[in-house]
Amino acid sequence: SHWYHPQPLPLLCSKNKNSTTMKISATALALASLTGLCYSFTTTNTGSLKIRPASTTAILSATVEEAATYADPSRYLSDHPKNNVPPHIAALVGRGLHTRPDHPIGIIRAKIQEYFASLPNEYIVYDAEDPIVTTTQCFDDLRIAPDHPGRSPSDTYYLDDSTLLRTHTSAHQSEHLRSGVDCFLCAGDVYRRDEIDSSHYPAFHQLEAVKLFPKEDMAGADGLSGEDWENSAECKVIADDLKKTLEGLMDHLFGETEKKWSEDYFPFTTPSYELEIKYEGEWLEVLGCGVVHEEVLEMADRADRRGWAFGLGLERLAMILFEIPDIRLFWSDDDRFHSQFKEGQITKFKSYSKYPPVLKDIAFWIPEGFEENDFFELGRGIAGDLVERMELIDEFTNPKKGKTSKCYRITYRSMDRSLTNEEIDALQDELRERVLDLGVEVR
Repeated sequence: SHWYHPQPLPLLCSKNKNSTTMKISATALALASLTGLCYSFTTTNTGSLKIRPASTTAILSATVEEAATYADPSRYLSDHPKNNVPPHIAALVGRGLHTRPDHPIGIIRAKIQEYFASLPNEYIVYDAEDPIVTTTQCFDDLRIAPDHPGRSPSDTYYLDDSTLLRTHTSAHQSEHLRSGVDCFLCAGDVYRRDEIDSSHYPAFHQLEAVKLFPKEDMAGADGLSGEDWENSAECKVIADDLKKTLEGLMDHLFGETEKKWSEDYFPFTTPSYELEIKYEGEWLEVLGCGVVHEEVLEMADRADRRGWAFGLGLERLAMILFEIPDIRLFWSDDDRFHSQFKEGQITKFKSYSKYPPVLKDIAFWIPEGFEENDFFELGRGIAGDLVERMELIDEFTNPKKGKTSKCYRITYRSMDRSLTNEEIDALQDELRERVLDLGVEVR
């Protein structure tokens, strides 16, 4: 259902034989608009126009018509008993912040693609994949166990029993490997139910990359698996190349900086690593990565190949580099935010206002199996982006009743106006009423 052009796209314009004037077709312009990339134009001796991305060597994206359908909330809302996508989440899908050239998320994505375009390998770019994926794509193909908490409806937005809003861009990894691609980048919006504070939001953006090595370079490890493979010289070659590539990326984004590697665990890579950088005197975790697990490659019909993969959060990097204090700002329509940023430039965000917060507390006895994320999602659904933070401030267990009470403080704050006690009281009253649906007993 998706198409890509590893070669320049021909015949997207016409040329008058008696004139040097080019008439660029709407298809060509729509392609450039959809992907948010810069293109170089060259003519052939047959009079056709070839279009090549200036910042990458290849492009892979959805059609204009397909991408437009992503912003239709009706795709994600239904009365299916397993559907837990609320309207406020459905309204976020398809915004395409990562493809906007003058948006902080789009600027970071473009800079990462710029770096990979400078490397010897050609990386195909996927930046408009359908956010609806299957449980097989999102979990099974990546060796994520059936009982993994990430599969829980308290963590993931399901459309039905077998389809969901992707929780990571890795959900597309196996299909692209299966198609025969050896090196690619994949960027997009992802969705997870999560806590509510200035650095967490249920919709955010990721970018990941995969690189497979030529068979001849790995010939010495033929037949090796498990620890034998992990201890081989060939596996070390891949790990070293991965680290060198990512250290170069960090220097490209942050300038030359001190780096620190540590071992980590991901079900889809082994060995796995975490990269930290020292930025303005502090150590910051920036990404996870590793050598692609043999079973992942086998399930993608690429058992004869070896390679590496990494993934990073674009919001995290943008908040650091642009000094943006609240993740909600990325989704703002306020011109005071957007007017501060220009394509290709990293500029420090200047706060334009700080309206006073309104604090409200709510306490209740929790039932067995209470999921905190369900409560957070309820609060977000009622108050939207007026909720700045929901934090647990007190918890105790009554030994006689054998019941546990939790008290949460909710910080309401608008980014563009002052809130009134009356409107927040109404929201808080609705929360106190609807939280009963979670089986709690309000105190």
